[in-house]
Amino acid sequence: MWIELDTDADVGSVKGDLQRLGLWTQSVLSEAGRPLGFWVLEHSAHVDSDAVRAVEGVARVGVGDSLHPRVDAQGGRACVVAGVTLGANAPILLAGPCSIESEAQIFRAAEMVREAGGRFLRGGAFKPRTSPYAFHGHGIPALRWLRDAADRHDLGVVTEVLGEADVEPVAEVADILQVGARNMQNFALLAQVGAVGKPVLLKRGMAASVQEWLLAAEHLLAAGSGHVVFCERGIRGFDTVTRNVLDLASVALMRHVHQQVVIVDPSHAVGRRDLVVPMCAAALAAGADGLLVEVHPNATVARSDGPQALGRDLLADVASVVGKYAAAGRPAQATGTRS
Repeated sequence: MWIELDTDADVGSVKGDLQRLGLWTQSVLSEAGRPLGFWVLEHSAHVDSDAVRAVEGVARVGVGDSLHPRVDAQGGRACVVAGVTLGANAPILLAGPCSIESEAQIFRAAEMVREAGGRFLRGGAFKPRTSPYAFHGHGIPALRWLRDAADRHDLGVVTEVLGEADVEPVAEVADILQVGARNMQNFALLAQVGAVGKPVLLKRGMAASVQEWLLAAEHLLAAGSGHVVFCERGIRGFDTVTRNVLDLASVALMRHVHQQVVIVDPSHAVGRRDLVVPMCAAALAAGADGLLVEVHPNATVARSDGPQALGRDLLADVASVVGKYAAAGRPAQATGTRS
């Protein structure tokens, strides 16, 4: 944001008024040393431009063109899919195993999710794994198991699209297509996924800035996606005590400033089941519209991510946290022009 001053403005007074609004500025001087105005610095608070114009001594306020106009246009709008509203006052629980290991396993997991009040069943038919020797999923057959299990328990389906060849078969069964962290900037894949027209769950890359995350969503929307739901799943840090660093500040920023529907995956963020429940509470306090957690009927034999998968008891604890926030209602989103 650029703030131009009146020629007779009291510069100190204007700067003080801007700081009281939460805006931190850098002065711009003419060649003769006369103050012309201020640039608003990036770490300033979100303030409506009309409030800035109302400051005595301000002549004009300029707000640059957004790099992600389609993302901005969906701001403040809920995502309605499979009869469920994401982005309303009540947070939503999405849960299921990391990978679909068998038909019996995904049916048992779906029963657990439904018992806990979940609304979407997640599970990987195609799994991106760091090691080429790890379990990479059952592929197409697992998609049918996933859909059948979800239908049996009246759940929606969210599952990951791993490659361009998988877009069509995944779109046939999924209510929400997931783009994983490793593919957040796979722009060819984003174009094909967006062209399907269905809602997309976009996970933040493990080393991606918020701006890169927003622009990845812009790719999806430009290609035709019905809605992009943002998912924070932790970013890479230096400390290995948890799997990743759960960036809840970005959740608050996306929800309250950018007004986007955002959910949190604490399972991938922390990588250990004993921390999932408290991080679920923290995520909802930060403004998350939902939680994406990993569950498994028997995590001791899980073929992927067993240490972070929840059983029935801990899933019930997550459901209790969701229920408390649903009963209490949600804080209002911020409105106005971004600085």
